[in-house]
Amino acid sequence: MAAALDRVIQQAGRVILGKEQQIRLALACLLARGHLLIEDLPGVGKTTLAHVIARSLGLDFHRIQFTSDMLPADILGVSVYERDSGSFKFHPGPIFAQLILADEVNRATPKTQSALLEAMEEHQVTAEGETRRLPEPFFVIATQNPSHQVGTFPLPESQLDRFQMRIELGYPDREAERALLQGVERRDLIATLDPCLTPAELLELQQLVKRVHVSPALFDYIQALVEYTRRSPEFVNGLSPRAALALSACARAWALIQGRDHVLPEDVQAVLPGVATHRLHPVMNGVKRTTSDIAVGLIEAVPIP
Repeated sequence: MAAALDRVIQQAGRVILGKEQQIRLALACLLARGHLLIEDLPGVGKTTLAHVIARSLGLDFHRIQFTSDMLPADILGVSVYERDSGSFKFHPGPIFAQLILADEVNRATPKTQSALLEAMEEHQVTAEGETRRLPEPFFVIATQNPSHQVGTFPLPESQLDRFQMRIELGYPDREAERALLQGVERRDLIATLDPCLTPAELLELQQLVKRVHVSPALFDYIQALVEYTRRSPEFVNGLSPRAALALSACARAWALIQGRDHVLPEDVQAVLPGVATHRLHPVMNGVKRTTSDIAVGLIEAVPIP
């Protein structure tokens, strides 16, 4: 299984150049049974990364392009009257797939964004008065553009909290960008990718993540990080119990990707920016703090037991 994970990372790295850390974080999020939010400027590879992950993990994949006029039924599905049978038949929407790419999710209205809440939390949808299970495994990878861009609706806190991790890709370095300019078109590369895992193997890896050992001292460290955010005057609200669970699960997944059966403090610190920063709202004091600033401040403020 470790070799298969390495193949996924290497294969994704041939398409998304110079972003191995972000690829590993995305994979850790999925292994921890979480949903991933990728937030960055248009054109840096957010959608491409989602396509590569779906292809590499061998998952049934649907892309939903969110727009301002989209309705919840466009995602969940709708019942249509069939004259021959004299009854209504439910036509499933694109949400019924193992991996959903919610592209530019913050271009839809809050009402449409909320259609994802039950699916992400319960792995089921309720439509036309009936609850229907979603396939397993089930992941949502959402991309969003920065909120200052025209035509975006901010994701509410309840929606943000459903995403176990948020990452940013950023601009490529000079060497990676030169390779992009001189290389093959990314869409052509994606078409050549072969699955490195089957859905059944992915489910098995998710069970392995749960068995990665976390010592009592590491739980103390996770609790200390969470409690600091609740006491600190730097933040409007602290991290919730759901955030603490996400931090523990993602640290386990990160350790597994690194080839270990136990969690180290460095594993917690590696996933902390992705798990915590989209859940924290710094108190405005005239100084704009980046995701990196918030994470570094937390790591420096809370000593390792």
